[in-house]
Amino acid sequence: MYKTRNLPNTRIDVADALRGIAVAGIILYHSVEHFNVFTQDPIIHTLPCDQTVADILAWLLSGKMYGIFAMLFGLSFFIMNDNQQQKGKNFSGRFAWRMCLLFVFGLINVAFYDGDILMLYACYGLLLIPISYLSSKWVWCIITLLAIQPVELFCLMTGITIDHTRVFELYDYTFKLHEHGTFWENAVNNLCNGFELNFRFNVFSGRLTQLLCLFILGMQLGRQRLFYNEGYHLKIWHFILCASSVIVIALSLVDFGNLSIWLTPINHLLILLMIVSAVVSAWYAFEGVRHVFHYLCVFGRIRTICYSPSLVRSSSTAMVSAVTIRWVSPMRS
Repeated sequence: MYKTRNLPNTRIDVADALRGIAVAGIILYHSVEHFNVFTQDPIIHTLPCDQTVADILAWLLSGKMYGIFAMLFGLSFFIMNDNQQQKGKNFSGRFAWRMCLLFVFGLINVAFYDGDILMLYACYGLLLIPISYLSSKWVWCIITLLAIQPVELFCLMTGITIDHTRVFELYDYTFKLHEHGTFWENAVNNLCNGFELNFRFNVFSGRLTQLLCLFILGMQLGRQRLFYNEGYHLKIWHFILCASSVIVIALSLVDFGNLSIWLTPINHLLILLMIVSAVVSAWYAFEGVRHVFHYLCVFGRIRTICYSPSLVRSSSTAMVSAVTIRWVSPMRS
């Protein structure tokens, strides 16, 4: 069973910078996707480099920014839990209540945006409570099991396929409502189908287990204090950067073929680790990097926001998600 080491959990500026990068990346990439408001109208006034830029953005942001955000969610849980343990208090009940509040915020948010993540975060967050009592040895075992995409691997080994027809039907109906329906028709549809749609999308994209993996990984990185410049921690980040870079380059030369459903999420995870380790390594190595990322630190620390209805879609995916999670579970990170 894990017990606190009674070490001070001072603010981790590089974690704030990473959170700012994740939130900015989510907004940027979702803006390219028009926040799930798709249209059949052709795109005009394009440039020759547009597709190249789109591919680079997809490689860097799609499936990675949400992961950094999820990992930092787990880190924040650890910090709050550890701080309470140092005071001799049990944080489980309080955190469970906050996840209930987060779910309610998500229920409100999903009425405006069908891509809400707050309800899923609330459900996955509750799983952190029993896992937080396990020793680090067992936690690393769980992380490893989830990281290898067990659902997709099982399907490949047994020949079983998951029927994703329902998710495409929901998307088709929802997108048609976005284009032709009223606000109230969209809100009712989102409330009725939004959670199912996002859960099924997580299954389809391989994020079902990867999201929980990143929650737990963030918690474990907090236990190991890897975001602090202590001892040999920077050498560990350098190793992660080198190893993940080599594997990502190797995978880029391979045609995944029928293994795509299994290897693609793993590749996303490796790129995520490459980005995080590069940021942490550069943060502690170069003053200039810290100066530039300072502005993202401010973005990552944001706690309150006022927004108008015209900003609902962008704020729903990133800013409102970030701010709501920060409000429900304030962090000393």
